[in-house]
Amino acid sequence: MAGTGPNLEENLDDREVHELEEILHTKIYPGTEIMRDVGSHHFVKAERRVLIPQPSDDPRDPLNWSPFWKGATIFSATAISFSLNFGPLALAPMFEEYTKEWDRSLADVVQFTGVAILCLGFSNFIWVPIMVCFGRRPVAIFSTLICVCSSIWRARATSYDSFMGASVLNGIAAGPCETLMPQVIADIIFLHERGFYQTLYFSMYFISLMIGPIISGPMAEHTGWRSFWWFNTALLLFTLLVNVFLFPETRYNRVLSPHSEKLTTGAHTNAQNASTVSASRLQEAESGMHPQTTHVDPALGKGKPSKLQFAPFQKYAGNFLRELWLPLYLHAYPIVEFAAFVVSWSASGYLQVNLSQTQAFAAPPYNFTSQTIGFFSFSLFIGGLIGLFTCGPLSDWVAAKLTERNGGVREPEMRLVAMVPYMLIMILGSIVTAVGYDYHWPWQAIVIIGYGSLGMQVSALPSIASTYAIDSYKPVTGSMFVMITINKNVWGYGMSKFLTNWAEADGFIPPILVNMALTTVFCLCGILFWYYGKHLRGITAKSFVHRL
Repeated sequence: MAGTGPNLEENLDDREVHELEEILHTKIYPGTEIMRDVGSHHFVKAERRVLIPQPSDDPRDPLNWSPFWKGATIFSATAISFSLNFGPLALAPMFEEYTKEWDRSLADVVQFTGVAILCLGFSNFIWVPIMVCFGRRPVAIFSTLICVCSSIWRARATSYDSFMGASVLNGIAAGPCETLMPQVIADIIFLHERGFYQTLYFSMYFISLMIGPIISGPMAEHTGWRSFWWFNTALLLFTLLVNVFLFPETRYNRVLSPHSEKLTTGAHTNAQNASTVSASRLQEAESGMHPQTTHVDPALGKGKPSKLQFAPFQKYAGNFLRELWLPLYLHAYPIVEFAAFVVSWSASGYLQVNLSQTQAFAAPPYNFTSQTIGFFSFSLFIGGLIGLFTCGPLSDWVAAKLTERNGGVREPEMRLVAMVPYMLIMILGSIVTAVGYDYHWPWQAIVIIGYGSLGMQVSALPSIASTYAIDSYKPVTGSMFVMITINKNVWGYGMSKFLTNWAEADGFIPPILVNMALTTVFCLCGILFWYYGKHLRGITAKSFVHRL
């Protein structure tokens, strides 16, 4: 990508950035984006909106792809997030079947889920370096192929240890379901649309976890638990075909043409097609600047991938060894750490429901069957859909309004305001679920209000927090999600170890409300980042991660 200054997505060098800072009276750090024309800097636009990142003129540039190819690519990436994640956490309604099949305790069979979660997180230490150095497409195809093999193994397993081995392989192969789509979104989606697509990713990721038990419960009861894994195999084979034919490579070395002249002094005029600021403010901002015609990208919305972008893998680029240790290095970045903890504990709110359903509802006074327990996940699913259709548009709208108030300069922190309603919904869902379990409330209250609220928050809070981190450190999106995923899955594995026994000893209120309290604390840290996030980005502005 062209440019040596801190704002590489807008093709600005250090001198231009410095002069823009003087005109706009604000510091421009990585993540700070100028959403309007200023003086001689006229950016590529769509519907009067400045596009970030700035696309090249190449029709092969993923930012320029037609709606069909962008849609096909997003569909393929979404299919990976959904199908690779569908099986590992679909076991909850089948736990009782597994305890009978292999004469094991509930705590033993819960480990099928815990081990898969743990392997899934750490496998991204390998998948993401491959993704960065050889491309997204080979990771999509080969990870899905290995998942097909593990699903067949699960269906044919004849012992507890054999099924555990299949769970380990499934976890290792399914890693890209958590890291591929965020990278694809960063590759092909413009900044003003990322909120929706990041919410789509988290929604489909968690919806797959919600739909899995809905299907596995009835199948286990009526046709046997093995039939579910054959169904899962068919789903993975469909995804494999989609990846082969509809998922082109999105890694692209974007070299921009110099659209703008150097800033000089002279007569002042209004920039053409300026957006989000009034004419009077624009005149003030552009005083002493030469105008220039807005650059028009002839390929915008008309491009398509080349045959080379459908190759099994791309030419080696980057540094594989660096990609191995980069996720650990990112632990030193407070914004990334904030995103990791919000994602981890928000996700654990859903995981608690997944792991506790059978324990709470198969016992007296409910005595529900595995099919009925599986159907309760419909509430999580509906909550997830509500989160999908409200969170992305809300966070994008909030950011756009605050950008307008800020004179057309967007800061990543502007998204954080949208976390507030979903944090309150998370608190409501946790309290209703925990108290309802222990005091045997009517199942309708627990499932509709408790599960629905937890499904809604798990689509929203991780999306907002992770989008904030991506906007701040876009070049290391893949490595950042390795760290986020490991953080989330290590905690998830720990929860699978202690939740069942803790709930048996002390009830559900202590573990669920402790998790709720921790989630609330991490969300409230957003207040600190609202005030000091830009300063923290300034401290890391010269870091090598912005040049990758």
